[in-house]
Amino acid sequence: MPEQLVFTRILNHAFSAPADAVLRALHVNIADPAAPMSNAFAMELLVTVVLLVYFVVVRISLSVEKPNAVQHTAEYVHEFVSEQGESIIGHGFERFTGYLSVLVLFILVMNLIGLVPGLESPTSNVVVPLGLALVTFFYYHYEGIRSNGAGYIKQFLGPVWWLSPLLFVIEVISHCARVLSLTVRLYANMFAGDLVTLAFFSLIPIGVPLVFLGLHLVVSLVQAYVFMLLATIYLSLAVSHEH
Repeated sequence: MPEQLVFTRILNHAFSAPADAVLRALHVNIADPAAPMSNAFAMELLVTVVLLVYFVVVRISLSVEKPNAVQHTAEYVHEFVSEQGESIIGHGFERFTGYLSVLVLFILVMNLIGLVPGLESPTSNVVVPLGLALVTFFYYHYEGIRSNGAGYIKQFLGPVWWLSPLLFVIEVISHCARVLSLTVRLYANMFAGDLVTLAFFSLIPIGVPLVFLGLHLVVSLVQAYVFMLLATIYLSLAVSHEH
């Protein structure tokens, strides 16, 4: 069992009993009832709290005349995501901006939190990227059905009726592969980055690891953007009315 972070131990000490009760109610097998929460879950929870606090601060400090740094950051993220959505999705992109903005911020903060001593990036645990990929998978299918109704199935059948059964199977496999692609890309990059940084800190604790910390920062930014970009592309394909 991996060593628990200090924050994880605090959560397990405070909330192990209710967490055990919830997991038992869901018929989930608990390996260690005294520590039902993993490091990845604890880090996700911490990031969620940080983002909620950030959103509250942005909301209560909104100002037209004297916007502060927090507001500027929020506006930059919103404008950036909106520009991506408008260029890729086109008309009606506005209703996806909220999801995409939260997605990129959530992934980015989870990636960067590993740079804080005593914490780790939950995205370096395969379960977390898989969860994000599955949520995105179901979300864009939901939006596809919402936009096209029963006609959404046409995207899986192709223009030639007698090839429809074959194309349907191919499309289903293709969409399932998207989940795998999103998961492996984010997980592999973050896991490798953490592993390399840890290895160099162990070998050469002064100077050289700073280079890899900078690389970790760049990889974190790029992977958050790529995940959001692919989600935007999948949404664009799902809500398209051109079959």
